[in-house]
Formats: sequence, C-alpha cells, structure tokens
Amino acid sequence: MHVADIAQTAHYMLCQTGLMNWLSDLEIFATLVAAVVHDFEHTGTTNNFHVMSGSDTALLYNDRAVLENHHISAAFRLIREEDCNILQNLSRDEFREFRTLVIDMVLATDMSFHFQQLKNMRSLLSLAEPTVDKSKAASLVLHCCDISHPAKRWDLHHRWTMSLLDEFFLQGDKERELGLPFSPLCDRNNTLVAESQIGFIEFIVEPSMAVCADMLECVLGPLAAAPGSTLARTPAVSNDDTQGNEGNAKFKIRKPWIACLSDNKKIWKEQATKDAEARAKQEEESNNPPPPTEE
Repeated sequence: MHVADIAQTAHYMLCQTGLMNWLSDLEIFATLVAAVVHDFEHTGTTNNFHVMSGSDTALLYNDRAVLENHHISAAFRLIREEDCNILQNLSRDEFREFRTLVIDMVLATDMSFHFQQLKNMRSLLSLAEPTVDKSKAASLVLHCCDISHPAKRWDLHHRWTMSLLDEFFLQGDKERELGLPFSPLCDRNNTLVAESQIGFIEFIVEPSMAVCADMLECVLGPLAAAPGSTLARTPAVSNDDTQGNEGNAKFKIRKPWIACLSDNKKIWKEQATKDAEARAKQEEESNNPPPPTEE
C-alpha cells in the first residue's frame, strides 16, 4: 500500500509540477520504477533494528543502508528473470544509466542521509548560477514523496500515521523480547504520538518540501521562460508569478502541501494539548487516590 501511494505521489510530482518536461523518457521511467521498488521486500523493521539485532541482511551490507541496499538488489534480481525483465529492450548504455539512477534514488530514501541531502541541495541552490544534477533532483523528489503523508489531507495523513505506528510498535515488542533498547517511536507505552508528528512535520517534512519546491522552480524556470512554453500555464503553476514582464518574473509552482502541513500540524497541536491535560489529570489522580469507602 505504501509503495502504491509513493508511486502515485511521484507521478503527481512529475506531471503536476512539470518536472517531466525536464527529464528524459528514461529518467522518468527510472523515477517511477524506483518508486515502485524502493521498499521491495521490506521487513517491517528499521535499519537500526537490523544492525542492533545483527541480522543476516545487516551482515551482508555491513550495517550501511541495510534495507535500501536490499530493496535495490532484490529488485534487480527479480527484473533479471525472463518473465519479469521490463528492461530487455534497453541498450547496454541505457541499462547502465537506468540502473545508476535507480540505485541513487533508492539509496537516497535512507533517512540517515536526510540532513546531508537537504544541506547539499540548499548549498547548490544558493549559487549564483546553480546547475542541478538530474539524479540528485530525482532523488530528492522521491525522498520527499516517501515522507509525504503529512503533506496530504488529514484523513490520509492520520491513517498512514496509525499504520506506521502499528509497525513501529511491533518492532518495539521484538526489541523488548530481544533485550534491545527501544528505537525512536517504537515503545508503545511511552510514545507521544501527537508530539512526534508535530516534530516530524516541523523538522523533517516542511524543510524537505520547501527545498524540493525551490529546486523544482530552479530547474523549471528556464523551461517556463522559453518562447512558446506552455509550462507556465499548467494547473500547478501560479500564473500570478509567471505572467507579465514577458516571462522575466520568477517561476513559481503551486504548493498545495503547504496548507495540508499547516492544517495537520494544527490538529496535532490540539491533540497534544488534550493528551497533556489527560496525563496531568491521571497523574493527579494517582498521587491523590480517593479515601477508602466504609462498608
């Protein structure tokens, strides 16, 4: 279900922002395939769990990007089978380019690379004349898609949050059985759900979507300004920012996720307040038990 969601989100980003006009057919194909295989044969546990428990997969990949390396390797082994080979008509050079792109994109979904990935893109975009590498651009888009559920309507975001927490708590149960320390958000008895989601939105998702939008506007601006371009008239583009001045105005894409992130964070903050009041009441009652009743 998650993979279908991320593949659809990647498709939306390609089409609705106009990114597909900047990429070649092979690069678009690689982006969609990377979205489909980015969690192939996922174990429902994190890289940290594999490393701490000393799993065979962690041993195979030397504790580094354990799951992401497995997703890629297992996917390409499957594609190599005759009845699954969707790449059989690619030339040798096309195959090498495709494989390199998919590897780069899937490895970039490892959260341990998150902050460095954003830092590198920010630094690049701050240059007077930034030149964005297509592989890095597609990798950032896929990474943002992978963490995008808080950027969608509340009903979708809340459903994904609960599903993810179910998975985390099951991992926490395994960690308890193995005598391992709890990974973040995996202790079902002590995880503050609302607070965790507020932090996830503020420190992870909002900055990621902001950098991704800046990157998209950087690479698509020249295309929109080209004579005869229809890019500035697509539904996902803010015409107020692109019309006039004969195309010299800064190209802007629409950012529907901003409202969703704001709305979802507001709901979580309200929930966090209610949870805090409930905990305070419970603590007060436990510290002041009612007097015993006479029979």
